[in-house]
Amino acid sequence: MSRINQGEIGVLFIGDSITDGWPRVGEWSWMKYAPYRPANFGVNGERTEDVIWRLTNGEIKQIHPKVIILQIGTNNIGQCRDEKPEWAAAGITKIVELLRTELPQSKIMLIALFPRERAGDPPLNDKVSEINRIISKLDDGKNVRYLDIGHVFLDGNGKIPKGVMLDGLHPNAHGYDLWYESMNPLLSEMMN
Repeated sequence: MSRINQGEIGVLFIGDSITDGWPRVGEWSWMKYAPYRPANFGVNGERTEDVIWRLTNGEIKQIHPKVIILQIGTNNIGQCRDEKPEWAAAGITKIVELLRTELPQSKIMLIALFPRERAGDPPLNDKVSEINRIISKLDDGKNVRYLDIGHVFLDGNGKIPKGVMLDGLHPNAHGYDLWYESMNPLLSEMMN
């Protein structure tokens, strides 16, 4: 919340630990956003319902970002084993609706859930794919744009290399570089 008092926000990042870690873990690629006056509102461990609570309790009342980058939902299926993909997708849909209502001048870039291969987790990529299929329909070609970059985190065998995500869930510095490179063309378009 202190970022709100530090000046104008051009690009607002909202999400969970994947988003939260970018300025620290992917510092070099994060610094490339400086001209856009970024703010990172990612919070470790958050699920869609946590973001909904934050949005409805004043977190975005005093800001007017040009673009909002939203990447949320993996904890819904990772922390709650019986969570159905449509439930997580409904939460993401609600977040997009709240953002459109509260910040109608802001464009939203909705980032697909990333693939995951976290040790000890059951296979969840079928749920990831289903959530992404559902939320892709939120792209209206104008105010909400959907971007699926999951393939950049995979090797030729469809696996996540340790050089991209050490734990199979959170990008390392190279993973954040890949995210930046894959997202930057659309972000540049949306910022104009």
